[in-house]
Amino acid sequence: MPNDVDRLLARGEELIERSRARTEGALATRTRKRREAEILARLGRIAAADAVIIIAAIVIGMFVPLGMFGALAVMALLILATLVFASLPVTSAPRVEQLVQVPLKALPSTTERWLETQRLALPAPARTLVDSIGVKLETLAPQLARLDEASPAANEVRKLIGEQLPELVKGYGRVPEPLRTVPRNGMTPDQQLAQGLQVIDEEIAEMTAQLAQGDLDALATRGNFLQIKYKDDELG
Repeated sequence: MPNDVDRLLARGEELIERSRARTEGALATRTRKRREAEILARLGRIAAADAVIIIAAIVIGMFVPLGMFGALAVMALLILATLVFASLPVTSAPRVEQLVQVPLKALPSTTERWLETQRLALPAPARTLVDSIGVKLETLAPQLARLDEASPAANEVRKLIGEQLPELVKGYGRVPEPLRTVPRNGMTPDQQLAQGLQVIDEEIAEMTAQLAQGDLDALATRGNFLQIKYKDDELG
């Protein structure tokens, strides 16, 4: 017969597995939606460009007969427009300097887009945490639309996802690649980055819960809890 400790351990493992499954499901849904949105945006741009070319060809053809070579030129332009707009990025990547100027309600999505541009330069454990943070930022975004930009709670949210999170990732990027796996003060820069992202991931989840509960006073006093400011001399 399993004892109480075994039952508690089994229950804990079950809860962890459920949480992992929910996170993986949310990540899969997020990736699929993003892919679908990108495909629709690309198709829209291609359709608009092709329409302009066809209309221009019709208008020109009303005054100057296009002939076979003109028709071939139009077809070439249509193919070129399709290839160009299919390969161009759907949206331009935001610069980290822009994050402090973004309206609060748009900050989670803008920060998420900026994180995506940094993702490939991060170690594997950090990429997993970036994905998790991205899911939580999507959940946080609708709640910020109701938050006063000038409130202390809004200031804490902006500080976390608009300043401390980018500063953590930027600080890691300034470390020379050969030194990222070299321990210093008991931890490598890779480990420091993962630890910092884990703290931020948990903080975003806590902020989301506090906003859902309307506990703005607790949210406004979270500033002293998170102290993540990795400088070059600390990570190097």
